Amino acid sequence: MKNKNKKVIVIIISILIVIILLLALTYAYFRTELFGSEEIVKVGTLDLVLDETSEGIGLDNAVGISDSEGLSLNGSTFELRNNGNKAVDYTIYLDDNTIGENDIRIDDKYLKYNLNKNGADSGATLLTRIGTNPNRVLDSGTIDGKTTNKYSLKLWITDEVDGNYSGQVFSGKLRVEVSQERAKEVSTVLLENIPKENQYNDGVDTFITGEDPNNYIWYSGKLWRAVSVNDEEKTVKLVTQWNISAINYDDDSSAFAGSYMEEWLNDTTVDDFLGNLREPDKFIVTDAKWDATIDDRVLGNITRPNGTPIVTDTVGLLNMYEYQTSYRGTMQGSGYLNNGNSWVILTPYDSLNMRIINNNGLQQTVALESNFGIRPAINLKSEIKIVSGDGTEDNPYRLKGDNDSYLSGVKLNTRYSGEYISFGKDENNLYRIVSHETEGLTKITSAEPLKSSGSFIASTFGSNPVFSNTNRLGIFLNGDYLKNYIGDNYINMIEDNNTWYLGIVGRGTSYRLAKYADIEMNNLTSNTTIAKVGMLRLGELMSGQFNRYENNVNFWLITPYSSYYALAVGNVGSAANTGVWDSSGIKPALNLKSDVIITGGDGTLQNPFKIKLAN
Repeated sequence: MKNKNKKVIVIIISILIVIILLLALTYAYFRTELFGSEEIVKVGTLDLVLDETSEGIGLDNAVGISDSEGLSLNGSTFELRNNGNKAVDYTIYLDDNTIGENDIRIDDKYLKYNLNKNGADSGATLLTRIGTNPNRVLDSGTIDGKTTNKYSLKLWITDEVDGNYSGQVFSGKLRVEVSQERAKEVSTVLLENIPKENQYNDGVDTFITGEDPNNYIWYSGKLWRAVSVNDEEKTVKLVTQWNISAINYDDDSSAFAGSYMEEWLNDTTVDDFLGNLREPDKFIVTDAKWDATIDDRVLGNITRPNGTPIVTDTVGLLNMYEYQTSYRGTMQGSGYLNNGNSWVILTPYDSLNMRIINNNGLQQTVALESNFGIRPAINLKSEIKIVSGDGTEDNPYRLKGDNDSYLSGVKLNTRYSGEYISFGKDENNLYRIVSHETEGLTKITSAEPLKSSGSFIASTFGSNPVFSNTNRLGIFLNGDYLKNYIGDNYINMIEDNNTWYLGIVGRGTSYRLAKYADIEMNNLTSNTTIAKVGMLRLGELMSGQFNRYENNVNFWLITPYSSYYALAVGNVGSAANTGVWDSSGIKPALNLKSDVIITGGDGTLQNPFKIKLAN
């Protein structure tokens, strides 16, 4: 798809023509009101129309109410009309509206909403599920010519969350964005714009092939490559461009089902991959089929696997057949999926050994207990559309619903793992969001290990592998690093006292033991330390290698391996036990305070977020 300058019309309803939603316990009522004349806005053939007969909702004693009570409220109604003959793409947002100077805005986590569209009901849904201001997406899609969408919106305080919200207020307004150039589905864009010589159809999927096709996609804070389009379903398989983390596959079996690897990829907690993806139910096929058939043949002789076994999961890995097909028409190892790192493939060699793609793009058989680099794979739903970009690395395709704008003033703790931030000084001024492990805070890490005058710095771990403020690495990170690598403009944004988990992860044991006392995650490990700055642990997001090995360096993890060894991520992306007397690079991690806000940027590598303290 050519990188056209699309004309996007942004319609912001004026103060007199807004949905006003006021929640104030001190007023002893709950009220939703819709103000304005009948016809709110007209743009071309598209009208957003307010039902002027819509009545406010009254509820005495505004405390948290149940879902059944919320759903029984009278909704505020409006319509979206397309008076023309051609279909139009649209997005309807619910934005924050101005509140009084002395008012306090209620947190979205206390609110639920229900949206009924043409009789289809969203059910009782937390407001946080549709994004954060100013990117709360009430509805989006394509409206055909001579068609009307009818809506009813309800909003209430949920009784599922305890909190002190007395006297706090929510005020919102509708905004509509209309694209005059219709977005196209991802599968359509890829197959129309990638040359036919870089496509191969095996009767089931159309694969993208070659050395460097324009198949880069940015989604949920990460850069992906489109691998294939399913001929029947038109779903699109993606794999991350870089290793997101590293863990061992399992301790006793190469079966994907039930493995540590499957757990890490599909766990929905704050610690693992799926739990940090943006709205997976909206973007991703959640019942995707992953073929993990054992195959000991060498590259060049792999055929489509026979489907034994098939594992149903949201997130998986590429299998060897998919990797082999990606370089069809080029030399082995020269295809676009060779990123210069080593990473694990879904196809086992036998029942006790896995296979990886090494840094030369060749296959290699390895033991289960090795800590592999991980490149997660997902399948985009067929209806997901591309709204901008040309598929190059510097201008990847952007997906509708993931191409946020108007982010100034938005809290950083509402954003997504992998997004880039301008933070720190000089050549070490680029960081990435890791997760929101501690409620309200944003864990970040340097985008690459620390440098000095263009060269990576290195240090021994200390006298033992237990990190603290008083060991060698801890002294550096909580002293010289803060003074000379961060600077006064950013130090005040960092939370002072953070808990760093120091659970031991030995050979063949679960990555979960780095944080938890048991693999069921019932209890946190008692091995912890308190410090302002620390490092990432084994299996944590953003602990992978994000550059080719010749340009990168080993770096320490905070996780001990044994009495004299700590874990470090190697220059090709796998993690290994490393003597504390050895030198490795340093990749700091820290938590930013809850009141850090975005002042600019869109979170991509080309345009990282700029941030400041709100107060």
